[in-house]
Amino acid sequence: MSEFVAALPMYDWPEARGEVDAQWVRLRDAFRQRGIDAPEAVARSNRELPAVPGGILDGAGGLIAPDPATLPPDEFDFHQLWLSPAMLFGQTCWGPMELGLARHVQVIAQPNYDAFEGGQGELYSSALIMPADNEPPVASPHDGKPIIPIDLLRGRRFTFNNPDSMSGLIGLTRDLEAMGESLDIFASRSESGGHRSSIVAIAEGRADIAAIDCESWALAQRFEPAAQGVKVVGWTARRKGLPYITARTTLASIVAAMRDAVAVVEGGASEQPLVQRVG
Repeated sequence: MSEFVAALPMYDWPEARGEVDAQWVRLRDAFRQRGIDAPEAVARSNRELPAVPGGILDGAGGLIAPDPATLPPDEFDFHQLWLSPAMLFGQTCWGPMELGLARHVQVIAQPNYDAFEGGQGELYSSALIMPADNEPPVASPHDGKPIIPIDLLRGRRFTFNNPDSMSGLIGLTRDLEAMGESLDIFASRSESGGHRSSIVAIAEGRADIAAIDCESWALAQRFEPAAQGVKVVGWTARRKGLPYITARTTLASIVAAMRDAVAVVEGGASEQPLVQRVG
C-alpha cells in the first residue's frame, strides 16, 4: 500500500467521478512507470488521509492543521489534504495559494483549459451568471479581457462559493477594482458553499449573480438541471487555472518525474516554478 495520498477534488462532481477516476488512473500509471509509489485510487474523505499524531507542522515546527484522524471521517476537508505531508498529488485554487498555502506546497503543473469556453491554455475565466431571460448569453471574449456589465450587476444579490476562491470571488473583486468599483455595487453578498450551489441559488431566486469558473460551468451544463434557469451575462479576466500541487516535503526527483508524467498524460499541461503568484 502506498505511503502517499492523492486527490482531484476541485471538479469531482458525483456525476463526473468516473471521469476523474479515469484521469487519475492515467496519471497513476505514468507515475508508477517513473518509479513513483502512487496510490491506487484518489481520496474522497478525511478517513482516507493518513493520521498525523500531534497535528500537521510547518517547516519551522509550528502547528498548521490538526491530525486528520480527529476530523469527521465522512467529510473531506480540502485544506487538510493540501497540508498533508503525505500528499503526492492534489489540486487547489490560486486563492488559497495566495492566502498562505503556497508556503506549504510545491506546484507541479497547470492544467490545460482549451476544452472549455472561457479557457485558453493554462488560463481560465469565470462566467458571470444571472437568471435566464429571452436575451442570448454573452460569449467569452477572444482576448481574455473581462466583460463586466456594471449597470446590470449594480444593486443585485451576489453569491459566491468560498471566501478564498479565485474564480468565485477574488478574481471578480480584482476586475471590479480595476474599473474603479468594488463589491459594494451589490445589494448583498452571501456564501453558497460551492459553485453548483451558487447556480441553484440563482435559479431558485435566492441570489441574482455569481461567478462560476469555466470548467465548473461546463460541468453544470452537463449535470445540473438548474443551469437551464440561468444564463451568462459576462466574464472575468483570464487567470492561471487550478494548479496541481504536492507536499512541501516531496523529493525534488519525484516532483521532476511527476512534471514529466503530467506533460505526457495531459498534453497541454504546463510546467510552472515551485511557487508563483498570479494576479
